[in-house]
Amino acid sequence: MRARDEKTVKMKPESEQAEIMTQTESSILYDTAVVGAGAAGLTAAIHSRRLGLKTILLDGREKIGAKILMSGGTRCNVTNQKVSEQDFQSERRRSVRNVLRAYPAERTEDFFRALGVELVLEPGGKLFPSTHSGRTILEALTREADFRGVRLVTGCKVDSIRRKEPFFELGGKGFSIQSRTVILCTGGLSFPTTGSDGSGYALAQAMGHSLVETSPSLTPLLTADEAWKKLSGLTLPVRISLVHEALKIAEYEGSFLFTHTGFSGPAVLNISRHWIRLKDPGAVLTIQFLPGIKEEAFRAEMGASLCAHPKMKVKNFLAARLPEKLAQTLLDKAEIPAERILNQLSKTEREALIRVLFRCGLSVSGSAGYAKAEVTAGGVRLDEVEESVMESKLQPGLFFAGEILDADGRIGGFNFQWAWSSGEAAARGARRRVDLLGKES
Repeated sequence: MRARDEKTVKMKPESEQAEIMTQTESSILYDTAVVGAGAAGLTAAIHSRRLGLKTILLDGREKIGAKILMSGGTRCNVTNQKVSEQDFQSERRRSVRNVLRAYPAERTEDFFRALGVELVLEPGGKLFPSTHSGRTILEALTREADFRGVRLVTGCKVDSIRRKEPFFELGGKGFSIQSRTVILCTGGLSFPTTGSDGSGYALAQAMGHSLVETSPSLTPLLTADEAWKKLSGLTLPVRISLVHEALKIAEYEGSFLFTHTGFSGPAVLNISRHWIRLKDPGAVLTIQFLPGIKEEAFRAEMGASLCAHPKMKVKNFLAARLPEKLAQTLLDKAEIPAERILNQLSKTEREALIRVLFRCGLSVSGSAGYAKAEVTAGGVRLDEVEESVMESKLQPGLFFAGEILDADGRIGGFNFQWAWSSGEAAARGARRRVDLLGKES
């Protein structure tokens, strides 16, 4: 195996870039050029080499894999035990289903275990590396790419892709690459500090593709309500719903976190994309603070407590079920004095209490946007892509994988699974296209 430094080229400064590219890359015709060395790009490059393709992997940043390192609170939720198209949002869920079925979570588990990564199962079906570190995943992927002979070029941003029959020419400042096929894995717009600047969308559009409108997804929501902000740091399980014109648009159950700017936690992150894309200030987010009990059962509990403890204060009754600070805030919102005795509650007050516990409205003033979004909703239209191999229907030899496509999953390892599945499919597609080009020549 060749030394690592012979296969990894850093393109800086620019004067040195041009010289290196002129002497090495510009004269080489690669079978596939993978643009973007994130989860999808590393996967596509590894599988391309396993399939015997001469592969170059290009990334605009000097250091790759930032999202892998930071995801899941740096623990990297690799996948989920159960993954289906129902865990995703897309205008073409059927296409998402077919991609996932071709490379399911079981194959992801096998893939990483073969790389020496032990995965552990956590509640909700989430799978993490046993080291609880995203670095374990990134190092396993880069080690395999190196072992397979992927030529990784960092600090090298692709600005243009042109078809020059019978190959593509990829260009950037001071370099050009020739390749029979191209796999775009440039990600979306989420967490721009990691290098996700949306440039892949421009490359796709320049090649004739159109986009489903993009927006942040899995991002915290903001509020101007100081009462909620004062609960910063408090977390608890809830059920949260988005209601628009009396219709329930989306609903998620899970952990909820109050922050100094608003709301976060899996339940909020999951529903954020729906709230953002609805674009209607009339939409209402409601929260059920006692998701483990039905409203009628709670009414019965309250009645039983009233009989057994008629002198109990309402605040103490709530504090037995909720954090004390939250209990006080909810009483304030229901306009019930904290010292009120249970058997002194009026019918109006009882109904107000039920409402804030089971249908409490959350005043949302906005979202944290792409800066904090874990993924981008929307992207390259899946109906313009041959789903079995992720090949463009408009430009034969051009492939897509990962977040650049119109498919965004909920919290729980689903977006990584999309990266692994679509990356593997794109590699198979590139192999097929190269074989076809060989027969035609």
